Amino acid sequence: QVQLVESGGGLVQAGGSLRLSCAASGSSVSINAMGWYRQAPGKQRELVASISSGGTRSYAGAVKGRFTISRDNAKNTVYLQMNSLKPEDTAVYYCKQFGRVNDYWGQGTQVTVSS
Repeated sequence: QVQLVESGGGLVQAGGSLRLSCAASGSSVSINAMGWYRQAPGKQRELVASISSGGTRSYAGAVKGRFTISRDNAKNTVYLQMNSLKPEDTAVYYCKQFGRVNDYWGQGTQVTVSS
């Protein structure tokens, strides 16, 4: 059974940084593409960043240059380093594994950026 557990969210002032973690069990983050999504109140869930099994990274335009996705295969964990945070980054952030048959989601972690 695949489980994804996010952590690292919180309240931060604009311009600050946070690092989100997504710890996986029941599957490997190194052989599956992984992604970070976010959903703000009243808005659709959107892809923020992803990393392929081969290590190719991609980012949404709104976060490019500020966010970095990475993974630690030994810890079976994916990270999202978020710098220069803005109030518009406020959302619940979700980790997703793109499985061969099914996709899996974590429960989400709240990020709130105050102005």
